[in-house]
Amino acid sequence: MKTLNRLLTTLALGSMLAAIPANAAPDKKIERVWKAKCASCHGADGKGATEKGKQMQVKDMTTAEYQKQSDDDLKKAINEGVKKTEGGVKKEMDPFKDELKAGELDGLIAFIRGLAAK
Repeated sequence: MKTLNRLLTTLALGSMLAAIPANAAPDKKIERVWKAKCASCHGADGKGATEKGKQMQVKDMTTAEYQKQSDDDLKKAINEGVKKTEGGVKKEMDPFKDELKAGELDGLIAFIRGLAAK
């Protein structure tokens, strides 16, 4: 009887997990924030293939190398901005600390993480 109960529980959990999409759609509010504040340089897909992105040689956020960054590193870049020069290329991003509402920073991090799956 215990074996049957375990089997039924396992099957029930498996069917519940199967109902959750592997690549759940991002929050629509966060998508709007991304489009308004990030996509002009990073692109809608995070690959940095926009005019501004190419000019500043923005890194492709979908790569495993980019995704290795910690959430804290990404949060720091978003909050404090970026001002550096690499190989003679000026790379600047304004800080968004005062422009993001509660929850939007974590939502953007989740959005960036979701770019790797695309």
